[in-house]
Amino acid sequence: MRPRPTFLAACLSWALLVAVPMPALAQAAMSTQTSSERGVTIKVTPQSPGTGDGRWEFHIALDTHSADLRDDLMQSARLTTGDGRSFKPVRWTGAGPGGHHRLGVLAFEVPAPPPGVLELRIVRAGEAAPRTFRWKL
Repeated sequence: MRPRPTFLAACLSWALLVAVPMPALAQAAMSTQTSSERGVTIKVTPQSPGTGDGRWEFHIALDTHSADLRDDLMQSARLTTGDGRSFKPVRWTGAGPGGHHRLGVLAFEVPAPPPGVLELRIVRAGEAAPRTFRWKL
């Protein structure tokens, strides 16, 4: 007797949940986001929340062909939770201000209690509104 397709699908789903650790599932939901305005593209990729040294890290890439990237992300970036709490970055590891291409990692203390929604805002000089990147946890 052959197993029914719905039974097999249920077994495979259960096996996936058991085999894949929760941080990997959370990371999959927190994909790279891109914002392009005024000739500058910003890509943000969150890392597994709350792992490593107890900080949340965001890989940041800034690219342009028309301006000098002088952004001080320690001053211009804020992490906001769905319930309105706001956090300043605690560390920037990467290229300093200037140039046309910058890569680095922006780190924040982990908010307690853990939020259901995260929003990273980056304010850029000369732009009317902050760049906003939002994820559900």
